[in-house]
Amino acid sequence: MQNEELISKLKEIIAPYIQDEDAFKNLSENTDFVKDLKINSANLVDIILDIEDEFDIRLENEDMEKMLDVKAVMEIVNTKLAN
Repeated sequence: MQNEELISKLKEIIAPYIQDEDAFKNLSENTDFVKDLKINSANLVDIILDIEDEFDIRLENEDMEKMLDVKAVMEIVNTKLAN
C-alpha cells in the first residue's frame, strides 16, 4: 500500500481520539500518538483494534507494543498485508 494512502486511512482511524488538533493537521510518519497527539493508552488500544478491522489483520502483543508512532504503524501494517 502506498504511504499516502496508508496515512490517509490512519488519519480517519485516529481522528476521533486526538487531543491536539494542530499536531493532527501536521500528521506525518514521525508523529507520536502519545507525545504529539495526546492520545491516552485506552484510546491507543481502540486505535489498534480499529486498525485490525480496517486492514483485516491480526496484531500480536509485540506488534502493539511497538505501535507508538505513525511510522511504526505503517511498517507493521505493510508487513502484515504482505504476508
